[in-house]
Amino acid sequence: MNQADLHYKKMTQTPVEHLIVSLAIPTVISMLITSIYNLADTYFVGTLGVSASGAVGVVFALMTMLQALGFMLGHGSGSVISRLLAQRDVETASRYISTSFFLALGVGAAVALLGVPLSAPLMRLLGSTDTILPYAREYGLFILASAPMLIGSLVLNNVLRYEGKALYGMIGLTLGGVLNIIADPIFIYGFGMGVDGAGLATALSQTVSFVVLLFLFRRHAQSRISIRCFARDAHTIFDILTTGFPNLFRQGLMSVSSGILNHSAGLFGDACVSAIAITSRCLGFMVSIAIGVCQGFQPVAGFNYQAKKYARLRRAFRFTLLATLVVLAAMGCAGILFAPALVCQFQSDPEVLRIGGPALRYACLGLAFISLNLAPSMLLQTCGVKGPALLTASLRGGLCLIPLALILPRLFGLIGVQLAQPLSDAIASLLTVPFVLRFFRDIPREDMRVAADEAA
Repeated sequence: MNQADLHYKKMTQTPVEHLIVSLAIPTVISMLITSIYNLADTYFVGTLGVSASGAVGVVFALMTMLQALGFMLGHGSGSVISRLLAQRDVETASRYISTSFFLALGVGAAVALLGVPLSAPLMRLLGSTDTILPYAREYGLFILASAPMLIGSLVLNNVLRYEGKALYGMIGLTLGGVLNIIADPIFIYGFGMGVDGAGLATALSQTVSFVVLLFLFRRHAQSRISIRCFARDAHTIFDILTTGFPNLFRQGLMSVSSGILNHSAGLFGDACVSAIAITSRCLGFMVSIAIGVCQGFQPVAGFNYQAKKYARLRRAFRFTLLATLVVLAAMGCAGILFAPALVCQFQSDPEVLRIGGPALRYACLGLAFISLNLAPSMLLQTCGVKGPALLTASLRGGLCLIPLALILPRLFGLIGVQLAQPLSDAIASLLTVPFVLRFFRDIPREDMRVAADEAA
């Protein structure tokens, strides 16, 4: 039995709970490591002052923009590749990964070339105040310079995950994350580089992750990367872009909403910008576990949907939804209890603590709702339901958050800034439910007898 047949048997016959957990564990670890080194940046830069701490929030909006491009190309090709491998079509899968990989390098290079000379106006656009701008620009220059590596790493990691090789993606991201955590204090304090040191450490970690992921991909993936496989036809590129567009739209809107939230927070001073940046990073750490579980679910969903194993798809979705709900509810309870102590770990300024403690508590109140948006939107995208996938993926971080971030602070002042994210989470989740119900209502149920036999 060849590799393609073994993979088909694994994805369609292994109990879905075991399969999702096995794929989710390395992905969750990858997400946690990424979140931890983001928190490390927040912690170490925060020791340089309130304005420097605020710069982390501004540059986070920039990184979200770059991630939007990487996720679009990675999910756009990976979603198609998972379905192609279900058909044992490795040749076409290689065309998709090669095209998305070289597009990622080209787009990243273009971002670096345009972004570095325009860094000052870009940081202002993302919400930097006059006092935060010098720090944000120093930090952001390194992020812009490493854009090809960041976008390319996201493509490689996502396609490895869609191929069921999430372990290798974890290794690449973990090595880069650990390096960033080690390098931060060395560059910031040991070499006296300040904020420049944090930026250099992040850029170096992205480069290491890229090199390791490329090596592991060439050794372990079914599909192959080659410039000769780069698509000459518009159809392949269009398919990658349209399939991955929900990710671009969602992450792009998140970047816009983050910038708007920074501007709104800036009305109340640098301490408010810093507090919202810390809250966002803590919230991102909590949500990363649920995202990892959902990403373990995605290759299972795509493969079984294409193989017409609809009962397995339903069962996998129910398991994923319940698992993410339990995880997020537990993290939310912990966050509510320890919010002031968590904020204090990153910034001891009394004004930051006064704003950040309640902001994190409010954010944690909305955590459990996120599962009702996260798992359904990933399901719809993986199964190629492009319109609903685009809409549901864009609700939480964009379509709901942007108007709330604009309106609430002007109506209710500081508490409006603090409540914008949790209200967005709740509204987005309620709006998502009808789409996933319709999806399962419309797909066939003819294999329910097979599922019953398997359960027996």
